Amino acid sequence: MSSPSKSAGSSGQLWSKGKAPDADMLRYTARDDYMLDVELLPFDIRASIAHVRALARIEALAPEQATQIVEGLEQLLVEAEAGTFTIAKEHEDGHTAIEVELTKRLGETGKRVHLGRSRNDQVLTAMRLYEKHALANLAALSSNCASAMLSLAETSKDVLMPGYTHLQRAMPQTVGHWAAAFAEGFLDAANVLDNACETCDKSPLGAAAGYGVNLPLDRAGAAAELGFSALDLNPLWSQTSRGLSEVVLLAAAWHAMAVVRRLAWDLSLFTTSEFGFVELPDDFTTGSSIMPQKRNPDVVELMRGACAVVQGALNEVMGIVALPSGYHRDLQLTKAPVIRALRETQATLALVPSLVTRLQFKPDAMARAVSPEMLATDRAVNLAKDGMAFRDAYKIVGSEVLQALADRKPPAPPHAEDVQAGMTSVKARVSPGAPGALQLDELAKRLAQRER
Repeated sequence: MSSPSKSAGSSGQLWSKGKAPDADMLRYTARDDYMLDVELLPFDIRASIAHVRALARIEALAPEQATQIVEGLEQLLVEAEAGTFTIAKEHEDGHTAIEVELTKRLGETGKRVHLGRSRNDQVLTAMRLYEKHALANLAALSSNCASAMLSLAETSKDVLMPGYTHLQRAMPQTVGHWAAAFAEGFLDAANVLDNACETCDKSPLGAAAGYGVNLPLDRAGAAAELGFSALDLNPLWSQTSRGLSEVVLLAAAWHAMAVVRRLAWDLSLFTTSEFGFVELPDDFTTGSSIMPQKRNPDVVELMRGACAVVQGALNEVMGIVALPSGYHRDLQLTKAPVIRALRETQATLALVPSLVTRLQFKPDAMARAVSPEMLATDRAVNLAKDGMAFRDAYKIVGSEVLQALADRKPPAPPHAEDVQAGMTSVKARVSPGAPGALQLDELAKRLAQRER
């Protein structure tokens, strides 16, 4: 049975016309915005400061009023960053909290902060600033992951390990080759995150509700002060783009997390007793509540699963933005998945370098897994280099492998000469980027270019 409708009492909402809204309706529409907006509060205040200064430049605010408001906002920013200025539930959102507190401190002057804008462009500006900051941080974290993998590649160029296709043994490689693959993957992810940041790098401030205002706002000046490279020029598109730009940034975050997921999958397999290639340090494992012997790679499994959190957020936002042009309250629902996904991506990427630098590889176990038949491709290429058609060489070597496997009863672990043959095979593979020609200096150059 539904509860009876209740009055919210005296309304403090910015949109109030004097009549208190239904309390159940208000709870449903406000949801957890007041909690989510704590993350956005510093960005919202910075945007308000830029807006007030822009109003003063067109003389929509007297200089002394603008000074008072800016000083009040700067004090709120200090308090917000210190955690002493927060958003109460009755404020509904951060915008109301800022204006209510400013009015409490400055009286009538504080009420002028909202001139020439709407909550629509206010939240959009705060979100864009938050997203730019988050994406830049994620790109830097992805570069850190690349750096950790590159360091591992440098120190493990000569550590033999099997390579797989279809999860079947395929060709020998080295730990250096494996690590270099992920170094390049994380560099690619950093570039994708940079590109997504460009999508967010246009200022919506001054778009108001999507149709502009009858003031010659200095939108370009405010955008420059906030560090945007351009304007979302058309106010209607500015509002219509909300959610669409979030899809782009979430796809970029998903890309980075997909690299993590593949790394985590490899480590999930390599740390099993059946593979035995890698051991996690004790303080990166957990235990079982019933099995005393267990050391569980929970962190790797959660890294593997975290990609789904970002993918879920992406799907959620894509579903919400199936809307006509202009602002719709549905768009409020994009805020939570965006913040959730960016937090998850940040926490995961931040942990990867610590994990990677402490992995303990098992060279003997990996070498034992490089069985003689894995050299078949290299032998076929060598025959082709000597003049035989590759397809003929392929058939000859294939027959040799089948015969060798049939003669080996029971299967025996490879002898020292087999391991040496595997390493020789790896070193002979000198196509650019292959295990014998890793070109780690090229990856290091790409990383250095990012860090400038």
